[in-house]
Amino acid sequence: MSDGVGGFMKRAAESAGKSVDEIARGFINARRPSSIIQRVASCEEVANLVVYAASKQASATTGAALRVDGGIVDSLV
Repeated sequence: MSDGVGGFMKRAAESAGKSVDEIARGFINARRPSSIIQRVASCEEVANLVVYAASKQASATTGAALRVDGGIVDSLV
């Protein structure tokens, strides 16, 4: 929930007469129904992945695509 996403959702909420939380939940339900966390990730959660990737604990993580997406599974291949 960056400032940009938050601002977009705030404007959408004002237009719809709903809360930002209602708009965010509606977005997740409509566009990201397979999300494990069922909410918009916070900036802190994204930062946590960056801290991990830059740490000694990630020394064996090589060539991996690291995503902060709430556990979305679009397809199984």
